[in-house]
Amino acid sequence: MVNVLAINGSPRKSAGNTAFVLAPFLEGVSEMGAEVELIYASKLKLKPCSCGTMHCWYNSPGVCCIDDEMGQIYPKLKEADILILATPVYIPLPGAMQNVLNRLCPLVEPGLEFREARTRAHFREDVKIKKIILVSTGGWWEKENMGTVVRIVKELAEDASVEFGGAILRPHAFMMKQNGQLTEDGKDIIEELRVIGKELIQTGEMDPGSIKNIGRPLVSEEDLRQWYNQAI
Repeated sequence: MVNVLAINGSPRKSAGNTAFVLAPFLEGVSEMGAEVELIYASKLKLKPCSCGTMHCWYNSPGVCCIDDEMGQIYPKLKEADILILATPVYIPLPGAMQNVLNRLCPLVEPGLEFREARTRAHFREDVKIKKIILVSTGGWWEKENMGTVVRIVKELAEDASVEFGGAILRPHAFMMKQNGQLTEDGKDIIEELRVIGKELIQTGEMDPGSIKNIGRPLVSEEDLRQWYNQAI
């Protein structure tokens, strides 16, 4: 059985657009028999990483020196085959999500390598994560607004020497609904998310064409900009 751990970094938790997009994707994953657990970063009482001496690498290898609720998450991370990081775009990440990412350091083995002109490491032997996937939502029109978040998650995967499985990006996600109801585009996107969730478990990959279609424009850039500017 494939174990999947999803961490939703949205401060709005289950009420946000990130949860709205993530849910059908996880449904598809679950329907193919994967064991799925969902954690909301903003529900955790986490302190920021504060040990600049890399205590978790050299003084107590693999053990974080901070005693808080992250201690409950480390065992779940170690047992996950696939880690899904879901987040809205802030500047660039919500604070709770940034804390989670920084606190992943104890999972990384400090045996460094130099590959393709970059310093890289590995997850420790007791960490089963083989693939990291990003699900991200934003309010702006263009997917390029999510570029920094994509780079952060891709860099995390490469630093830990695991596969970056891809990024599911949904700009202006709120446009999937009108007057509280799904639009026809919204319905199509929800179904496509469910399908690629199934594909991920069936084949280990997600169809690039489906990912592109999920992130397609739902309104013109000019119309969305005018809609925003009316609120000024």
